[in-house]
Amino acid sequence: MILNSVRLLGRIQQVPCRSKGDDMKTFAYAVCAGTLCAASALAQSASELTRPETLTSPDGETLKYRIHLPDGLAGKKLPLVLFLHGAGERGDDNALQLKHGVSDILCYSLTNGGAIVLAPQCPLNMQWVNTNWNAPAHSMPSMPSTPMKLTLMLLRKVMADLPVDPARVYVTGISMGGYGTWDIIQREPALFAAAIPICGGGDVALAPALKHIPIRVFHGDQDNAVPVIRSRDMVQALKACGGNVQYKEYAGAGHDVWTRTYADASVLKWLFAQQKGKAVRP
Repeated sequence: MILNSVRLLGRIQQVPCRSKGDDMKTFAYAVCAGTLCAASALAQSASELTRPETLTSPDGETLKYRIHLPDGLAGKKLPLVLFLHGAGERGDDNALQLKHGVSDILCYSLTNGGAIVLAPQCPLNMQWVNTNWNAPAHSMPSMPSTPMKLTLMLLRKVMADLPVDPARVYVTGISMGGYGTWDIIQREPALFAAAIPICGGGDVALAPALKHIPIRVFHGDQDNAVPVIRSRDMVQALKACGGNVQYKEYAGAGHDVWTRTYADASVLKWLFAQQKGKAVRP
């Protein structure tokens, strides 16, 4: 049960940070979100700081996920971060989805007030969005994929069962999860206070429904897995309708731009500063 997971942590622990200066011109300013994490004797991995759980729908469908709950939930309303992993982390081990990004998010949250972090795992041979990742455009499918349907069910359950601040629900994802980030905010734009899709793509026709959501988009201009035009077109469509969107395109970068993005404290600081109706610009 989700509520039983409150006992996961006896106290707030810290997770190790990482810093990779592979592009010093654009990354020199990027500091791991909470440098105390690496030095702390109490440092723990993302796996140690999250609890494995399984959601079972009324139809018997299942979704494995990890959840992190900080100490002292009673009397608090906490932000929630939903993280959607990429294609390489699909499976049923309920651990591989922690490979990228989650440690940085945990690290920042634990040194900045705490947050509930939710990381579902998409099964093998399924996708967050049933679309071709290499296509130059797509229309949002009328029905969510099974993993996305279950993720929305999970998100609503967590928001109902735990002390989530409904004004501070965030979503971010990478690659396949970047597509998932666009898809989930298109389907449920009223749920989210902010979003960070990294090297993904959405349905440009639905941009007007998202114009109230603060969104920061990241992509590498040499991405051979997901065409950079997918991010460019979404950003252009949002700007055309007055959306609150910021875009960073990494010059000379390929598919993995998430490592430097999540390691940039200013990105996570921006995310956690967002509240519904109180957008904070970078």
